[in-house]
Amino acid sequence: MTASTLQAERRHLAELLEAIQRCIFFLDASARKIVWPLTKARLEMRRKDVALFESLSSINERFSKLQDTLGAAMRHSALLTGEPADTFLKVLSFYEKAGVIESIESWQLCRTTRNLAAHDYGIDYAGIAEHFNALHELIPALYGNARRFLRYCGKSLGVKPAKGEFAAGFKTITQPAQIGQKRRAVKRASKKALGTK
Repeated sequence: MTASTLQAERRHLAELLEAIQRCIFFLDASARKIVWPLTKARLEMRRKDVALFESLSSINERFSKLQDTLGAAMRHSALLTGEPADTFLKVLSFYEKAGVIESIESWQLCRTTRNLAAHDYGIDYAGIAEHFNALHELIPALYGNARRFLRYCGKSLGVKPAKGEFAAGFKTITQPAQIGQKRRAVKRASKKALGTK
């Protein structure tokens, strides 16, 4: 690899890191528009609410885009560090050992959950609510993975997001205290919706 090729690859990684920050910024903005947890009754009552269903569609798309972009950046970073990247499972294993992702299983759970959106729920409002509540519960884990990955790239490779336009929002959204608050809020809201304490 020549010096100019290496610089181009590092620049590409910096652009991917910027894209991760952007994905989180917009996913968080979309998720804040929704009163969580969703329920079958509320979705049935608001079945013609274009703004609600556009927000849900946006959450689905942005969750997927975030995980895809994070995965592409992780593979690219592994190549730059000389780690085996011939299969994505090896990439995940490396980042699990490095403490970047919580676990391979949590990554796969995010992927499986988001892929369920490919099914057409039609008017199965219970299924729609279940799907989006599951995505919402997984968002903090994905945010934590992204925060740790960007920190890893900065420390290990000296690569930071390209422009930094989303840096402040990213830092606020993904700080551990904020993620912990999101997880606790999801649990409280779920218990309240289920009528348990």
